[in-house]
Amino acid sequence: MPELRSEIMTVNMGPQHPSTHGVLRLVLQLAGESVVGADTTIGYLHTGIEKTAEQKKWQQVIPLVERMDYLAAQSNSLAFCLSVERLLGVEMPERVQNIRVLLAELQRLNSHLVWLATHGLEIGAVSVMMYCFREREQLLNINEMIAGFRMFPSYIRIGGLREDLPPGFHEAVSSFLDAFPSKLDEYEALLTRNQIWLKRTRNVGIIGKEDAVAYGLVGPIARAAGVPYDVRKAFPYLGYETYDFMVPTGTIGDVYDRYLVRIEEMRQSTRLARQALARITPRGVYDIQDYRIVPPPKDKVYSEMEALIQHFLIYSQGFTVPAGESYVPVEGPRGEHGFSIVSDGTNRPYRIKLRPPSFYACQALPRAIVGGLIADVIAVIGSTDVVMGDVDR
Repeated sequence: MPELRSEIMTVNMGPQHPSTHGVLRLVLQLAGESVVGADTTIGYLHTGIEKTAEQKKWQQVIPLVERMDYLAAQSNSLAFCLSVERLLGVEMPERVQNIRVLLAELQRLNSHLVWLATHGLEIGAVSVMMYCFREREQLLNINEMIAGFRMFPSYIRIGGLREDLPPGFHEAVSSFLDAFPSKLDEYEALLTRNQIWLKRTRNVGIIGKEDAVAYGLVGPIARAAGVPYDVRKAFPYLGYETYDFMVPTGTIGDVYDRYLVRIEEMRQSTRLARQALARITPRGVYDIQDYRIVPPPKDKVYSEMEALIQHFLIYSQGFTVPAGESYVPVEGPRGEHGFSIVSDGTNRPYRIKLRPPSFYACQALPRAIVGGLIADVIAVIGSTDVVMGDVDR
């Protein structure tokens, strides 16, 4: 009989593969169906946003940073604004902080819904995608209500918010929050005890506690491994220390644990959003009212010359930020992220650098993939919820 020999096959997965969440490329070494080697290749979506931002005035940077992690736009703009505001030495009014908390938690729900929709679709649970996008549309409608834009509202600004909340905002958000917990129950009825889902996710793509810490992982990936790190608890901002919520964690750190953690995070975000909404009055102050930084309100009466000066200073020249460095982390949908900002005292940032949670998740992918089957690769990538705009910025 002829001798049977095994052969290692090198296979490209991506960067155009529908399950690589953008343009991630994996070079896999396969021995039959088993993955024996993996190399993560990034850079196909490179945008140069960090460098482009250095050519813009401070307020003009916000639309750029929102397009880095395009599923966490308002978390990005929040992190950027908090770092700049620390350099400016300004403190936001309580109402502004509460509105920012509400928007950040709605953004977390928005992002997790896209994750669950695409993750389920990739594993074969097609119905889940339609369920999740049904609720996401309602959140995009709320974005459109406050700013006229659905994905990148640029509503959070340095010094506060773009404008006050529109009429009907409280009713729209309250209606969504009232209905959403039952929708989460629907998702779980489809998946949590589904035998096919369990076989595709349990004991697959394990990233343990030690590995999570060693790779610098944060967010749901680290919490699924049993690392209870959440910026909202460890380094509270926007008054999160005054809110009642819990940080869900897992034990094994497999694909299934990451699913359970994000489901519970959506429940906690709903809980936080309810508390924030109850604290917000329908009308009130929405910025620091320092017209060297924020534009004057539309109903404020100015002489023609005063209005011209205001317009020139704010829109043409831009405000200056004192020289220095700052970094204020926030808990985004994918974990800790924040902008390290260097100012040289001018009206433009000297240097902007993002701490991207998706970048670290990509670094850890081979650790979760090698030793499993090629069919598990798709489940693992989906469970990490990487956004390549966050990586190739």
